[in-house]
Amino acid sequence: MEITISINKQDYKVNPSPLHISIPLHFNGIQPNSYGVPNAQGHAFEGGGFVGDVRKGGNCNFEVYTFIPHCNGTHTECVGHLTAERISIHKTLNDVFIPATLISVQPTIAAVTKDNYTPAFNPTDLVLDKAALFEALNGKDSQFFEAIIIRTLPNDITKKGRDYTQEDAPFFSIEGMAYLRALGVKHLLIDTPSVDRLHDEGKLSAHRVFFETDSIKPGDNLYTITEFIFVDDVISDGKYLLNLQIAPFMADAAPSRPVLMQLIL
Repeated sequence: MEITISINKQDYKVNPSPLHISIPLHFNGIQPNSYGVPNAQGHAFEGGGFVGDVRKGGNCNFEVYTFIPHCNGTHTECVGHLTAERISIHKTLNDVFIPATLISVQPTIAAVTKDNYTPAFNPTDLVLDKAALFEALNGKDSQFFEAIIIRTLPNDITKKGRDYTQEDAPFFSIEGMAYLRALGVKHLLIDTPSVDRLHDEGKLSAHRVFFETDSIKPGDNLYTITEFIFVDDVISDGKYLLNLQIAPFMADAAPSRPVLMQLIL
């Protein structure tokens, strides 16, 4: 199969081999977790003599799943995460193929950053600040800033099963997030459980900067944030075509399956 796409009058060949950057959700198995909520669970439905498990004599597998999209794995959320108005990710995400840039970023220790956060930084916080983001994006092709995918460093496979109640995760400074919005980023993907500090007194400051809750009517807001991705080291930084697949939930967030396709000049 050969696919060619034109982005701003530049033709690219698309490598159709998918590069998956979601974390498969293993119900009842090893999985990432934030806020100490129960892990995602699955069990066979039983009722009226029916057993939904072939291993237990049922004629098919028929399971009940319980999970919290925001805490139990890769998910994509919209401004409805913050608003009284019930806005769904299903109606927010309309883009199918999105020009995207993948960058790797070394977080900054809060004690040395010039940026700010609400509530105030703890000195040992790990911060994705404006300076680090500028260094990673400076000189890159802005035509591919519609989506920014961030791999935090160091990077290793343990991100697929970390309990973030036991260790701190990097998060965005106010200036860092404002910098991404100034670049025109519509879709932000990150390999941490949240763009904000997990325990932030409920402020969600970075979320509010990205979704521009003070200036854009919720119903007109088409931005998305995807959290809990994992980008393997074999995937190099650079330009990609992003296909951001979500479950069709009428909810502020849904499990998602972002797929990258490499672009070749």
